[in-house]
Amino acid sequence: MRNLLILILFLALPVQAETLTGRVVGITDGDTLKVLDAKRVVHKIRLSGVDAPELNQDFGLRSKANLSALALNRMAALECRKADKYRYKACVVMVEGLDVGLEQIKTGMAWWSRKHTKEQSLHQRVNYEDAEFNARKNHVGLWAAENPVPPWVWRK
Repeated sequence: MRNLLILILFLALPVQAETLTGRVVGITDGDTLKVLDAKRVVHKIRLSGVDAPELNQDFGLRSKANLSALALNRMAALECRKADKYRYKACVVMVEGLDVGLEQIKTGMAWWSRKHTKEQSLHQRVNYEDAEFNARKNHVGLWAAENPVPPWVWRK
């Protein structure tokens, strides 16, 4: 019982994060963007906890277009917890009060990436999981397809 309490407390603690602000100047795909900060440095950003279809996969271009509509040429506040193997920062990206990663999942333009749950707070994990559940249940976006193929399967 004691170990369970310690685990729950550990999972609820916030992870040390780097905060950035800047203008979204590029959208690579449905879960990757570029942000220009005040020092004119471009940061490559991967949406934390999100995995969107590849561009040449079903819904890939629509996912990219949706992220563009949400974020391109807008100011963003980012909370970055780590860099991935490609040196992209994994971040929660807020634009006009919206978590754009969460919006990608809500609109059926991306999957919640369970592989990256350690990058998220408990609150974010719950919200992302609920968003994917509701998008699936309501056949929103890529969930309207009979058997959507997750990008991590498609890449293999």
